[in-house]
Amino acid sequence: MYDVVGVRFKKAGKVYYFDPAEHSISKDQSVIVETARGVEYGQVVIGPKTVGEDDVVLPLKKVIRVAGDQDARAVEENRNAAKNAFAIGLQKIKDHQLKMKLVDVEYTFDRNKIIFYFTAEGRVDFRELVKDLAGVFRTRIELRQIGVRDEAKMLGGIGPCGRILCCSSWLGDFEPVSIKMAKDQNLSLNPTKISGLCGRLMCCLKYEHDNYESAREEMPAVGKIVITSFGEGKVVGLNVGNRMVHVQLFDLGRVKELSFEDVVVK
Repeated sequence: MYDVVGVRFKKAGKVYYFDPAEHSISKDQSVIVETARGVEYGQVVIGPKTVGEDDVVLPLKKVIRVAGDQDARAVEENRNAAKNAFAIGLQKIKDHQLKMKLVDVEYTFDRNKIIFYFTAEGRVDFRELVKDLAGVFRTRIELRQIGVRDEAKMLGGIGPCGRILCCSSWLGDFEPVSIKMAKDQNLSLNPTKISGLCGRLMCCLKYEHDNYESAREEMPAVGKIVITSFGEGKVVGLNVGNRMVHVQLFDLGRVKELSFEDVVVK
């Protein structure tokens, strides 16, 4: 078992576990930690707790210290510097005539590296661009190609539902979404109605999928002969969300929507 705290480095970013060591740390505090890409500043979103070995990535890195006002000012300075770096990056990409779209620029907390996030339709030879940027900033440069879902997460926006995108406001990790989920929920299969700003299937199709699957297992399949209070009939449709069954009644010669509890498979 391991004593850990959960730290997040970006809004709606993934949560990573760290060893609090001898530090007294509580939720919502800011901390300085050692990560794979260097020293970073993050916020504690999960207070001290004990987890099993399967829940952590070993070796478990330790919290260096609780962040102070000076650290917060350094983070703000890095953000301002990143805006300037973004403008320079755009110009350099234009100068090198590269078919890539710059999405975001980020300094690591210790300023040992600048990361340029971009999207592109295919592979891009950016070796000369890296050399050019390194000559300007005199530090390590990393160009990281991201997908359209990551782009939407970074830039944010308003979804078809009229709310701020889940991925940019609270969704930590992307989960696989399939067209089958839309079919199971009897949604329109028109791509414009089930796709998000990124052009991919909306993440929210996943939210209720498990409930639909469990409800569908309990409900009679389409084509089954059932017994109802109106006589026997054949299931011709399901409203899984409302737990209703559409039954073609033999005696009445019409379709009636009945509650799942009022239908018994023959």
